[in-house]
Amino acid sequence: MAQVTKNMTIGQILAVDPNIAPILMGMGMHCLGCPSAQGESLAEAAMVHGMDADVIEKQINDFLAGVQ
Repeated sequence: MAQVTKNMTIGQILAVDPNIAPILMGMGMHCLGCPSAQGESLAEAAMVHGMDADVIEKQINDFLAGVQ
């Protein structure tokens, strides 16, 4: 099973599974295709958006594990 970490870039995370994009977009991260976002870590993106990176990381990994 693939897992992501908050230290991975948005680009790396989307390469794991492009279906993660709607999760991030649903949280307000709408600029996933922007060049700066592709090189930004999940932790950095969470900080910019005032979110907890650990919560996002868990939600993405739950999705990848098939947890509903």
